[in-house]
Amino acid sequence: MDSLEYRMICKKGEGTFSEVLKAQCHKSNKYVAIKCMKNTFDSLEQVTNLREIQALQRLSPHTNVIKLLEVLYDQPTGRLALVFELMDMNIYELIRGRRTYVSEDRIKSYMFQLLKAMDHMHRNGIFHRDIKPENILIMEESLKLADLGSCRGVYSKQPYTEYISTRWYRAPECLLTDGYYNYKMDMWGVGCVFFEIISLFPLFPGTNELDQIQKIHKVMGTPPQQLLDKMRRY
Repeated sequence: MDSLEYRMICKKGEGTFSEVLKAQCHKSNKYVAIKCMKNTFDSLEQVTNLREIQALQRLSPHTNVIKLLEVLYDQPTGRLALVFELMDMNIYELIRGRRTYVSEDRIKSYMFQLLKAMDHMHRNGIFHRDIKPENILIMEESLKLADLGSCRGVYSKQPYTEYISTRWYRAPECLLTDGYYNYKMDMWGVGCVFFEIISLFPLFPGTNELDQIQKIHKVMGTPPQQLLDKMRRY
């Protein structure tokens, strides 16, 4: 992996499968975000078949989806890094510990941009599956959806992975069925993010899956029997 092209500056964040570094490109002097994957890859074909890379290429360019600038793959070590445009922060960082509400105009603008990103993804046959404040990046007035590592094709075969998306933003059909959910789960996540950016606290902060369902029922009410029966069939 040719790290000589970039000067590493600091670590921006870390997840289960990757860590994100802030870096500067020596040629252009521009700052970028480099997502270093923790897994290793046996071949270039395995890299190009990654869902995240395929999805980003299919969705690009779009104003509200993060732009993949370069794929850095080092065959001898199997290491892979994805170079992205750098944003200032994510929505979680915007609202964490905040004492004053985000202005109504800014919330409207951010939510409109997030919905445009969702519309673009779904129209192109991809759903995200992990909509949460940490995966929504902002820079001043601009918002971009990021981290497509969990995405799936809208028309791919069910059942999907049961444990998907962060619990607080997980739709009821993800919690109550054995993987029978679809792209609509993204919109549930969008609704949870909308509430959180307005109120500055999460809507359904469940401590486990059962508590998550109970918190949803407290706010939304218990679903009608017909809907529960439908979920039980899956």
